[in-house]
Amino acid sequence: MGGGAGRYRSLTLWSKSGERATSIQEVRRSLPVFPYRQDLLNAIRDHQILVIEGETGSGKTTQIPQYLMEDGYTKGGMKIGCTQPRRVAAMSVSARVAQEVGVKLGNEVGYSIRFEDCTSERTVLKYMTDGMLLREFLTEPDLASYSVIIIDEAHERTLHTDILFGLIKDIARFRPDLKVLVASATLDTERFSCFFDDAPVFRIPGRRFPVDIFYTKASVHYGYSSCSQKPECIFSLTLFFFLQFEMFATRGTISPNVSMKIIQEHYCTIMANPFTGMLCVFQVVVATNIAETSLTIDGIIYVIDPGFCKQKSYNARTGMESLIVTPCSRASANQRAGRAGRVAAGKCFRLYTAWAFKHEMEETTVPEIQRTNLGNVVLLLKSLGINDLIHFDFMDPPPHETLVLALEQLYALGALNHLGELTKLGRRMAELPVDPMLSKMILASEQYKCSEEVLTIAAMLSVNNSIFYRPKDKVVHADNARMNFIVPGGDHLVLLNWVESGFSTQWCFENFIQFRSMKRARDVREQLEGLMERIEVEVCSANGDSTPIRKSITAGYFYHTARLSKGGYKTVKHQQTVYVHPNSSLFEEQPRWLIYHELVFTTKEFMRQVIEIDSAWLLEVAPHYYKSKELEDSTNKKMPRKQGKAREELG
Repeated sequence: MGGGAGRYRSLTLWSKSGERATSIQEVRRSLPVFPYRQDLLNAIRDHQILVIEGETGSGKTTQIPQYLMEDGYTKGGMKIGCTQPRRVAAMSVSARVAQEVGVKLGNEVGYSIRFEDCTSERTVLKYMTDGMLLREFLTEPDLASYSVIIIDEAHERTLHTDILFGLIKDIARFRPDLKVLVASATLDTERFSCFFDDAPVFRIPGRRFPVDIFYTKASVHYGYSSCSQKPECIFSLTLFFFLQFEMFATRGTISPNVSMKIIQEHYCTIMANPFTGMLCVFQVVVATNIAETSLTIDGIIYVIDPGFCKQKSYNARTGMESLIVTPCSRASANQRAGRAGRVAAGKCFRLYTAWAFKHEMEETTVPEIQRTNLGNVVLLLKSLGINDLIHFDFMDPPPHETLVLALEQLYALGALNHLGELTKLGRRMAELPVDPMLSKMILASEQYKCSEEVLTIAAMLSVNNSIFYRPKDKVVHADNARMNFIVPGGDHLVLLNWVESGFSTQWCFENFIQFRSMKRARDVREQLEGLMERIEVEVCSANGDSTPIRKSITAGYFYHTARLSKGGYKTVKHQQTVYVHPNSSLFEEQPRWLIYHELVFTTKEFMRQVIEIDSAWLLEVAPHYYKSKELEDSTNKKMPRKQGKAREELG
């Protein structure tokens, strides 16, 4: 396991603990970073901020924190913190480092991700997602317990990483004893250096072999083309995908060039959503862009790159957030190709033309801060006492209208007052590590006396729609099992149905439900319940009455309202046409008024997780946002036949 979150060798072959320890040390000494150990430590000693450029697989993620531990940076109980943009990376790399250090994970070496804390009082080396370090600023604004902060995979430019840049640059000025290391996989290092007041750059050469790149002669419809050269051996092939659905759909249909039997017997899936299980490496690796830099796997010689990724996109004018398939950047394409040249000369098969690479792809990926909803981050910064967001030290400032919309949304939710200052409600919302709309929904459940049910719904929503699965060979059975959970009122109420079952492994298997997702939802719920005690919210039940539950959801998600008209559903404020997702329990019912959890753009704008509401509730929970005229019930207007329910039908 080297740079990125993993370098997996044949560790399972070790039979004795002595041999195992020797093998681990041999692996550590074989990494490209090892010859530079002392020079690196000298540079860290001489400079407060250091930018480290190292190719994926060089060992920077696993080894540099250990070098710092060995050099005394954890004396007196001080900690070394290392951020990762992905949960899987934080979990897998901490497990590997704990193994190398020879300690149990959670003791001296641990990790912290949202809703899961595997650390203890003894932890001195802590791997965490960048969002978790941001939340630590709430309780420790100067990060006084840390001697070193490592911002790893900085080139990914996630939203939280960009905010961390500004905050850590600020505290470094009044904490000269704090060492800051910004680690990047050979991308944007000069920009990082410039941002951190011309900090020096320390370069660690990678182990790079030549990679032959093959393009298609003509544009290829997304799929698996018969490239110009057939892979010579199976065990070293990586296919990059941009979406979990495509990855699962690939099973047994990867390519005419690859034996079906081998694909079925030797198959590995890696993605950022850990419900798929722990990482195991077989002969063919099918991966999303997590394998570009976050995970490093030995033995890869061939890479097939379709040239796409899935990116979050945000339209500030309409407030719509979508996940869209888009061509990846040239920098990402080069990172993918680089996976093939780490152990020997490799080949990369690009399923697009050379012209498309040069003219249709952006040079680098647009930073997430410029294409996402900033509500969560603005709330966090406000709770840290940072009120002047326009002049905050961003590496790349977000669009002005996105920032303004985030402030407007937080004001509408009651988190900010008319002066833009944090309210008491806003401070309580900031304590919950969830989206502002979700935290408002949870807090509103206190008023409507249904926090027991709303906590369950919030936990289920947090597992990213990975509850049900639908195997190709049992589609009818899976659909029938799903139908058994449908209850009147909408998808949020369906999510309450698992409580009575106890979700045993057998029950999940019989009902085509992901057991890991259910287990994670339970863990999330337990943590949210603990936070409810902290912010002094009493947990109570609605005792089977769905109205208070739906009102609580409306209180948090009144922005996401759609009304049925002659042409279908349209959002109330922006009149954008949207559609109920085919998997929804309300797909055929089509009530007049809906609240949706999120919009997902595939073939069109689908509303996911919808619940029917009474339009009068919008005036009750958000009178400052909606006016009675725009909420006039169209009961008396001509509607499509057999569609829509009148207000009195909702009860």
